Formats: sequence, structure tokens, C-alpha cells
Amino acid sequence: QVQLVESGGGSVQAGGSLRLSCAASGYTYSSNCMAWFRQVPGKEREGVAAIYTGGGSTYYADSVKGRFTISRDNAKNTLYLQMNSLKPEDTGLYYCAATLNACAYWYFRSDWYKYWGQGTQVTVSS
Repeated sequence: QVQLVESGGGSVQAGGSLRLSCAASGYTYSSNCMAWFRQVPGKEREGVAAIYTGGGSTYYADSVKGRFTISRDNAKNTLYLQMNSLKPEDTGLYYCAATLNACAYWYFRSDWYKYWGQGTQVTVSS
């Protein structure tokens, strides 16, 4: 049974940094797509960053380019999201997601992902 568990969320002031982690268990597939999404109440879940674990290709939403970095430690089966220069609009519930497929063109489509974590809250105050 695949399980994704996020950690690392919290409350920070604008300009601060946080590092999110997503520990995966139940599979050790190393050539698949993983991603971070975020959601705020009343809005759809949006893709923030994605990575193809086989080749290391990364994809970012325009709103986070240059500030967020997605990475993956295959040996630890853990996905990371380093978030710098945080803004109040980065506030939301952040989810880790995984599919056993490659990223293809669908890396920011939530229905591309079969496995989801429970989410970790990030709150950025001005």
C-alpha cells in the first residue's frame, strides 16, 4: 500500500523559508512523476512543482519559479520542496502527490496522480 506523509509545514513571516518533506512508503519506483500541490479554501488545488524521478527534470508554476526548488532523494524515498522568499500568497495546504507514470504533459493536473498525502499547512504572514 502506497503511503505519502508530508511534514515541514508551519508559520513564517514573508521573506522566510520552509522545507517540506514527503516520505513515501509501499513502493520504491524510481522513474515516475511526483509533485507538490497547494490548496486554499474556495479555490482549486494547483500544481506548484513537479519532478520526474528518473531523469531529474523539474517543472514549476510561474508563481514560484526562482523561489521554490523541488528535489528527490531516491535512496531515502523522500520528496522535498525548498521554499524561499515566501509570500503571503504562498499560504495554503500543501500536498505531495505521486504517480507510477512519467510526468508527460500532465504534471500539474491533479487527476494525473493516484497517490496523495494528507497535506501540511503553510502560513505566511505579512
